[in-house]
Amino acid sequence: MFAEAEADPSLSRMAFKKQETRLRTALVKAQYARLEAGERALLIVVAGIDGAGKGATVNLLNEWMDPRHILTQGFGVPDELERQYPPLWRYWNALPAKGRTGIVFGSWYAPLLFEGARKHPNVERLDALATGIRRFENQLAADGVQILKLWFHLSPKAQKERSKRLQASPDTAWQVLPEDLLVQKHFERLRESGHHAISRTDAPHAPWVVIPSADDNMRSVAAAQAVLHALQKGAIRVPSPAVAGAGQAGRRDILGKLDFRASTDKDDYDTRLGALQGRLARAMRDPAFRQHSLVLAFEGQDAAGKGGAIRRVTQALDARHYEITPVAAPSPHELSRPYLWRFWRRVPRQGRVAIFDRSWYGRVLVERVEDFTPASAWKRAYGEINDFEAQLAGQGAIVLKFWMAISREEQLKRFREREASPYKTFKITKDDWRNRRKWPAYLTAANEMIARTDTVAAPWRIIATDDKRLARLQVLEHIVETVEKALGRE
Repeated sequence: MFAEAEADPSLSRMAFKKQETRLRTALVKAQYARLEAGERALLIVVAGIDGAGKGATVNLLNEWMDPRHILTQGFGVPDELERQYPPLWRYWNALPAKGRTGIVFGSWYAPLLFEGARKHPNVERLDALATGIRRFENQLAADGVQILKLWFHLSPKAQKERSKRLQASPDTAWQVLPEDLLVQKHFERLRESGHHAISRTDAPHAPWVVIPSADDNMRSVAAAQAVLHALQKGAIRVPSPAVAGAGQAGRRDILGKLDFRASTDKDDYDTRLGALQGRLARAMRDPAFRQHSLVLAFEGQDAAGKGGAIRRVTQALDARHYEITPVAAPSPHELSRPYLWRFWRRVPRQGRVAIFDRSWYGRVLVERVEDFTPASAWKRAYGEINDFEAQLAGQGAIVLKFWMAISREEQLKRFREREASPYKTFKITKDDWRNRRKWPAYLTAANEMIARTDTVAAPWRIIATDDKRLARLQVLEHIVETVEKALGRE
């Protein structure tokens, strides 16, 4: 895997100059062709042996291409804020828009490389980390992000000589980091770490390219050629994962069996509402909640009372500690990045609450029913959503999802009340009536959605809402009981 790079090939100054003009011209042309098409982003992952000239090469790429359309970011050890989010959160936030190029130092490969460099690496952990990386990169690639991974490599002797040469001059000594000087001691393990990463995560849609790095000219040309090839390359189909239980999940009529007859009177409602809101307020102030966050997703049919339920929840919360995100059709800015990007940007840090009035489930509901997205995309989304929610829960988030269900008769009644009220006419639109005509299609999509995404990490709670008061109490009760259980206050 590394034999050619460790042979330390070189390129003469004259040969380099002949390549330089051609490569610079071709890179800029390819960059602007990609930018004009606006169909895919290019994400370049930079990794490899310390002291191999990775930083110098990235600087060169920014010089040879138009840096206004390149986003270069370096990630070190997560800081205090970043540790409050799932590990991939900071990488999702750094994704370039379609047509643009991103360069990432210190990427999501850091844990895998660290484990691989241990004296006795845990093979199960290596496989688990690699599986998570492949899922992440598959999702990005399927959503329009092209991934190129560059591993900079050279022989131990060349690495040592390069570090000495840079240290000899005050003008370049700053380029030699403490970790560069430790490479000699652990070179065999670092090489093996790279082998673990490359062998486990190399894929046609996210390939690794080994860059010979002993000679500056050779390194520059090899890296530039790899980037040019990626910019000029057409899209590669990402294999779609099989969806388990497809036939059975699609036939389950979970929502058709609901009983909408239950109700509560006003006195009971007022008493229970105050008690539940008080419990929720106390739970949110519990010091133990600082190790958690709360994510509430509300979905359901039009006029099912999502907004009313959300207001009764927020009445118990400190306005400084929660954010409500009303989800509508994605903007052009959001469409230029992978589907889940806009939701990753809204996940809460520890001690905070995020409330979504409609959510990431739009992909398997409205986008499916209205044919806004290909079937391959919404079928793939079930697994992507489950993975997203599992990552939130893994970082301490309490993820609760509510499907607010309403009978067709009650929905019609509320639609007509809204049309007749001068204060509620803004709540009823042509889309509401159009969606009502597609009731069976939406019900089928919702049944399949619930069946496929009801998980231990992020369960669904179905609420019959013909009686608004009872529905609000049930929402609050479920939130309070779940949060109290997570905090050990049962």
